[in-house]
Amino acid sequence: MTNNRRRTFISYGGFLLLVQLAAACGPAESGKEEAPQARPEANATPGASVEPGGKAAADADLVVAFGDSLFAGYQLGQDQGFAPALERELAKLGQPAHVFNAGVSGDTSAEGLQRLAYVLDGLPKKPDLVIVGLGGNDMLRGVSPEVTRKNLTAIMEELDRRNIDVVLAGMRAAPNMGRDYAQAFDPIYPDLAERYDVPLYPFILDGVIGDKKLLLPDGVHPNPQGVGKIVSGIGGTIAKALDLIGRQ
Repeated sequence: MTNNRRRTFISYGGFLLLVQLAAACGPAESGKEEAPQARPEANATPGASVEPGGKAAADADLVVAFGDSLFAGYQLGQDQGFAPALERELAKLGQPAHVFNAGVSGDTSAEGLQRLAYVLDGLPKKPDLVIVGLGGNDMLRGVSPEVTRKNLTAIMEELDRRNIDVVLAGMRAAPNMGRDYAQAFDPIYPDLAERYDVPLYPFILDGVIGDKKLLLPDGVHPNPQGVGKIVSGIGGTIAKALDLIGRQ
């Protein structure tokens, strides 16, 4: 492990402690039972995408960013969160798409599973691609990796049943969770990607965690520059997936 990567992972451990102390991602608990509901964030605006030049693209691919605060645009402006930033990145890559923000701050994998059908059924059309980015809050709360794996598997099963393509955005356990936890948690994402034959972006926070210039003052969530770093990393994976879908 390089010195820079070691320092980043140490900072990631500090990030875990901050979240556990501040509960910045929200009050949701993994075992909480409640009716599915939409809890839109600041930039959750369906149908707002435009092609370069300002022309609306009603027939553009529909991508759903289904996750937690990292997708929701926590404390960011209307056009600064993951969904609008990814739209801009995909346009730059020549693969324009509508990106619908289905991120909810605080969501665990259990809560994501609970609202999945509600989100999909409420869309104007069947999505071409869903980006699944859940599990971080499970890890931060110490939820059993077996539970997280079961919930994420159920999410993948439902998307597969509906014949919806998926890109899986991975998470990694912070060092504070211990080796045993990491050995059970970290393989969830590559295992599911292999099982369902879907693209995997291994770590959604790669290159962001540990860099104060890319984080909000809470030291936890990405600022607009951090979001830009995230989408520049994952954007190529999304664009390639959309291109392959278009060739089918």
